[in-house]
Amino acid sequence: MIVVSTIGAIPSVAADPTPEGAGSYTTDQVGPAPEGCAPLATDARAFITDSAPDGAVPTNDWWSSLSFKKFDCSMSEPLHAHPVSYKPSPGGLGLSYTQQPTLYGTPGGIGEFHYPYSQDLVVGVAGLDAPVVEVADWSDWTVTPSWSDGARSMTATIGHGLPVTWFEMAGGDALLTGGSDLRVWLDDGARIGFSTGGADYVAFAPTGSSWTASGNELRSDLSGKGYLSVAALPTTPADDDAARTAQADSFTPYAYVEVTGSRADYVYDEATSIVRTTYSLETEAHEGSNAGTIVALYPHQDVYLEGSAGDGPGDGAEADRQYESARGKMTTLIGATSFTTDTPFTGVLPEVPSVATADGDANARLDALLDAEADDPMSIDAADTYWTGKALGRAVRIAEIADQLDRTGVRDTALGQIEATLTDWFTASPGETEQVFAYNENWGTLVGFPAAYGSDKELNDHHFHYGYFIVAAATLARFDPEWATDQEFGGMVDQLIADANNFDRTDRRYPYLRDFDIYAGHDWAAGHGAFFNGNNQESSSEGQNFANGLIQWGVATGDDATRDAGIYLYATQTAAIQQYWFDGSGAMPDSFGHSTVGMIWGSGGAYATWFSGEAEMIQGINTLPVTGGHLYLGLRPDDVVANFDEMVATNNGNPTVWQDILWSYLALGDGERALVALDGDREYPVEEGESRAHTYHWIANLAELGTVDPTVTADSPVAAVFTKNGERTYVASNITQSPLTVEFSDGTSLAVPVGKTVTSGAHEWSGGGAPSGTEDPTDPTDPTDPPVRAATTFYLTAGGALVADPGSAATAVLGARSGPDAVGDPSTGLTATVEHVTAEFGGLRTAFDLGVDAETAVGNGTRLRVSYDLEGDGSFDRVESYRYFATDPVPGFERYTSENQAMESSEGALGDLVDGTIKVEVWNVLGNAPSLLNLADSVLEVPFGPLTVS
Repeated sequence: MIVVSTIGAIPSVAADPTPEGAGSYTTDQVGPAPEGCAPLATDARAFITDSAPDGAVPTNDWWSSLSFKKFDCSMSEPLHAHPVSYKPSPGGLGLSYTQQPTLYGTPGGIGEFHYPYSQDLVVGVAGLDAPVVEVADWSDWTVTPSWSDGARSMTATIGHGLPVTWFEMAGGDALLTGGSDLRVWLDDGARIGFSTGGADYVAFAPTGSSWTASGNELRSDLSGKGYLSVAALPTTPADDDAARTAQADSFTPYAYVEVTGSRADYVYDEATSIVRTTYSLETEAHEGSNAGTIVALYPHQDVYLEGSAGDGPGDGAEADRQYESARGKMTTLIGATSFTTDTPFTGVLPEVPSVATADGDANARLDALLDAEADDPMSIDAADTYWTGKALGRAVRIAEIADQLDRTGVRDTALGQIEATLTDWFTASPGETEQVFAYNENWGTLVGFPAAYGSDKELNDHHFHYGYFIVAAATLARFDPEWATDQEFGGMVDQLIADANNFDRTDRRYPYLRDFDIYAGHDWAAGHGAFFNGNNQESSSEGQNFANGLIQWGVATGDDATRDAGIYLYATQTAAIQQYWFDGSGAMPDSFGHSTVGMIWGSGGAYATWFSGEAEMIQGINTLPVTGGHLYLGLRPDDVVANFDEMVATNNGNPTVWQDILWSYLALGDGERALVALDGDREYPVEEGESRAHTYHWIANLAELGTVDPTVTADSPVAAVFTKNGERTYVASNITQSPLTVEFSDGTSLAVPVGKTVTSGAHEWSGGGAPSGTEDPTDPTDPTDPPVRAATTFYLTAGGALVADPGSAATAVLGARSGPDAVGDPSTGLTATVEHVTAEFGGLRTAFDLGVDAETAVGNGTRLRVSYDLEGDGSFDRVESYRYFATDPVPGFERYTSENQAMESSEGALGDLVDGTIKVEVWNVLGNAPSLLNLADSVLEVPFGPLTVS
C-alpha cells in the first residue's frame, strides 16, 4: 500500500520573518510542503540512515527516488547511473546493462527512445527480505543504498560512470540470481564470469573464496570477509569467451577497490575562457595497493578530456572498449583516480547589440514596437513564481533594448516594474501567504508562493523559476547597484541561488548543487525523480537561464564566486545540451527519426513535452527564453538550421505557434532567413514571455551580425564574437560600475565605458547607459505611430470569383464531407479565385470572417484554405490551412473567423504579388450533410495593398 504524506496544519501563530538585509523570508508553512510517503511529512531524512552526511537532503538527482519516496514507499524506481541501471528489491539490488534502445511512439513524430531497466541479475544476501531500502551515504555522483531485515544487511555503492558496483554484506552468503539464460564462462576461484540478460558480468569475491553455481544462482560465503564487487563488462553478445575473459583480466587489478567518495572541483580561467573541472574518486583498497578503478566518461566529458590520473597497471589510460548508454558511447578509463576536462566558455551578453536597429527605417520600426510595450513591459499572466518569472524576463528584454536605443522612459518603466515586483517577493510580512518566499527547514528548501508545476509539493523546477528572478535582479543591479547590496536585497537573490544550486559546500541549509547533476553535466527537473525512466528535464534552456543569471549577477555585483559558479554550470551544460538534446553524441537511434528531443530522461529521450504535442513547442521549449545568455544555442549554425527544418517537416509546415521563439532560434543559424520569415508574418501570436519589440530586435540584428564565432573568446564573461561573410564583429558589455577593457583571444582589444555595449570590427557601434530623463521627445526616431494596416478585402461569390463587393447570390452550398474525416474533398465545397493581381505585401496575416450554417445537421465541420501564387506561374508559393470550424445543429449562421480558429499549417512564404493569383477554398471535412455559406457577409482579407487586378 502506498501512503502519501499531506501537509500539516498551517500554524495559527505566524513566526516573525527572517531578515535578509532589507528583505526577508518566512519560516511559516504558508502553502503545501513536499509530499511523499508518510514519514516524509515531518522528517525528510526518514529514509536516510544515521551514518549519512548531515545537512539538507539532496533532491532532483538521478537517485532521488531512494530518499524522496513518492510512489514506492519501500524501495525506489530504477536508478539510471550509466552504464549500469539499478533497482532495489527486498532481496537485494537489481542490475541492468541495456545495450540496445527500445522505441515508442511514431518514428519522426511524437515518440521516445529508451535504454530501459531490464533486470539482468539481483545481488543480495541469501534470505534477505528488507522491508525498506534506505540511503547510507552519498557524494557528488555516488550513492549508497542500504538494506536490513534485522538478521541480514547489505550496502551497495553505485554511481555515474562506475561499471563496478561495490557491495558489503552480513548475515549470510552472497547470492547472485540471474535470468534463466545465465551461463558461466569463467570460474577460477574468487572470480566468476557469466552472461545473463544479454550482458556480461564478473563477480569478484575476496581472495581465497569460491563460487557455487546452481541453475540461475551463484553463491559464495566470501570467506567471511563480507565484501564483493560486480563488474559489468563493455562486451557484446557477439564477443567470444576469450574476449570476455580478456576484459575480466583487465578489470581484475581493481576488483577490490571500493569507491568511498566522489568530488568535482572547477576553476574558471579568465585568460583562456576555459572551465577546468577535475573529477576525483576517493577509494579504499581492500586487497592489494592499487587506488584506481574503472571509470566510464560521458560524451560531454570525453570531447573535452584534458587528461587523467591513475594507479595500477592501467594508470588511468583509455581502454579499447566503450560502454553503450542512453547518452551515447562512454569512453572507459582503466585504473583511474581522476580525470580533468577543459570545457570552453563562449560568453554571454545582456542583449545582442543594435547594429541594425539603431537608426533608419529599422529604428523607426523598433521604436513603434517599443511604444506598444511602454505602459506595461511585464504584462504578467499569472502571479505564481513561474509566470511572474516569465513576465520579469519579458520586462528585462524590453529594458535592455530601450537602454541601447536611449529610450530611457521605456527602460525606466520596465526597471520600475522589475524593482517593485522583486522587492515585493523579497519582503515577507507576518501572516503573508502570497508573493513571498518560505524556508522549509525539514527539506532545506526555499519555496516561492504561489508555487507552480510542483515547485512546492515535489520541489520541481526551482532553477527554471528562480533563474528569471536572478536575471532580473542582475539587470536591476546595473542601474541601481544600491538595491543589489547585501544591506538591501542582494541577500535574497543569494538565497534563491543557494536553494536551486548552492555552490558553497559549507552552507548546510541547502543541498550542494540541488538541481545540477555534477557528472551527467545537466540539471534534473523533478524533485523526487520517481519515474520508471528515471529523472527528467525538459527545458534545458531555462536551466541555462539560471546559469546566465548567476554569471551576470556575479559580474554586476563583483561576486566572483557566484560568477564562476555560473560559468561552470553554463559551460558544462552547454557541452551536455549540444551532446544530448541536440544529439552531438549520436545517441539518438536512426529509427527514432529525430536529431533533437524535447526531454531527456535517465533512460533516454523523448520528442515530446509534458504540456504539448506540437512540434513547435517540443523543440521550442529548449530554445526559450530568447536572451543574450543563450548564444550557446548557435554554436553549431548548420545544426540550428537543420533542427528548424526538422520541426517544419514534423509539423507538415511552418510553425503556427511560438513562431517568435522558433524564428529567434533560426536567427542563430541563418538570421537573414529568420528575418524574411518575420517580415512575412508580423501578426504572429506572441509567446507569453516575449514581445514583438524584442523578437524584431533580436532577429534584425543577428541578420547583420551573422553567427556566433566560438573560435575567438574573451577575458570577460560578458562578451561574444560574431562572424558573417568572413568578417568578425566583437561585442562586449560593461555591466559593472568601472570602465573595462576586454581582450579577445585573437589580440583584439575593446574599451567599454560603464553601462555601455560596444562593438568593433565589421560593425562599429556603441549604446546604452544614458541617464534617466535624457530621452528627447522630439527625436524623429522616438515614439512613432504604428504602420497603417496594408490589406484588401474580398467577398466570395457562388461563381467562384473573389470580388470587391458582395455578389448577387445570397448563399453557396458546401457539400457533405467526402473522403477521410478532417480532410474531406475541397471540390465538394466552394473555390473562389482572383487572378492577375499585383500588390505589395504588407507583412500582416490573412484574415477571414465567414458565415456558416449546418442548419439541423449534426457533426459538420468546415475548413478554409488560402493559397497564393505570387508570380502567376501556376505554382502556389504560400498555402495556409486553418483549423476546421465545428458547426452546431441549430439553424442560423455561425461565425468562422481567423480569430476563433487559428492557422493549422502553412507552407512557403508570402511576398509581393506580381501578376499573381489568390485562391480560397471552403469545404466540409466532417459530417454527412451539406452546409450553407453566407455570401453576403463572408469576407477574406489578404495582407496586400494597394492592390490592382489587370
